[in-house]
Amino acid sequence: MAKLCVFQCKGTKLGEFQKGFLMSKIKYYYDTETCKYERVKVRKRDVVINALGFISLSLILAVGIIVVLSQYFDSPKEVALREENEELKLYYELMQNQVDGMDAMLGVLQEKDDNVYRIVFEAEPIPETVREAGSGGTQRYRELLESDMENKNLVVSALEKIDRVKKKMYIQTKSYDEVMALAMDKEKLYASMPAIQPVSNKELRRLSSGYGLRTDPILKVRKMHYGTDFSAEQGTPIYATGDGVVSNAINSLIGYGKHVIIDHGFGYETLYGHMSRYIVRPGQNVKRGEIIGYVGSSGKSTAPHLHYEVHINGNAVDPVNYFYKDLNPAEYEEILRLSSIENQSLGSYSNR
Repeated sequence: MAKLCVFQCKGTKLGEFQKGFLMSKIKYYYDTETCKYERVKVRKRDVVINALGFISLSLILAVGIIVVLSQYFDSPKEVALREENEELKLYYELMQNQVDGMDAMLGVLQEKDDNVYRIVFEAEPIPETVREAGSGGTQRYRELLESDMENKNLVVSALEKIDRVKKKMYIQTKSYDEVMALAMDKEKLYASMPAIQPVSNKELRRLSSGYGLRTDPILKVRKMHYGTDFSAEQGTPIYATGDGVVSNAINSLIGYGKHVIIDHGFGYETLYGHMSRYIVRPGQNVKRGEIIGYVGSSGKSTAPHLHYEVHINGNAVDPVNYFYKDLNPAEYEEILRLSSIENQSLGSYSNR
């Protein structure tokens, strides 16, 4: 009887089963008591639970996919930002290289400044501690360091290096200002130094008595001769041996007779004695090679000649040591030899 029931069910309800099976979202189960396929009745609670479960599973799966994608794959925006960062790093490296190049070039200028320019102008080199002095440290960039910028350390490093280069450039600029002032002073110094002979003496025959112990022509005893005597005819032009200002022009019957004193600055002073006349006045500016008077035999003199003295910071020195402007090495050696001969001077006087 049971087998018949099954058969009947299969025979009579087969079309209905196929129909139900093909209908979407409709489920059936086989009831053995009624030998029928009964429709499954789904409760709303089960539907909600199933829906929530599906949604939760979908969310978990979606989050997992997103995590995996973000871990191993970049989004287009991230790709663009990454490329932009790489480009910025490249520009940063180029900027760093340029700053390093400027620093190296500045180092060459500093070396020339210390070892060439300042040596030429007899100035002390700038201490390394001054050149390498800081400019405020990281405190200047506290606000930047406390920001959320990703590459703030790179930026601060670049700014610190730029500040150091700027500080070095400022110090070097001030150094060049000082060297320029020294150069201008040096130019004035070279122009002011008594660097030529006070009378024309191309054949080196006029130097008659040099600096040192010489026989006084009147007292006939050895006395210190504080200058150089140039024998010359009356009226021979006398030249200023360096740029300067006439500090005194004296007309005396004794000692140096008519004589002129020129203040050249930088501690240099020259005296021109026994003139027949002078053509300058106190306070007058004169240039090297300018005629200031003429040879004579005024004062305590035994023959026409020029007595010429050079003083540095108030002390008399050998004038021959400064005759470098108009003499070649061989002529200078000869003038030194003539000056060293101990003979009789052409005038009698005491040092000023």
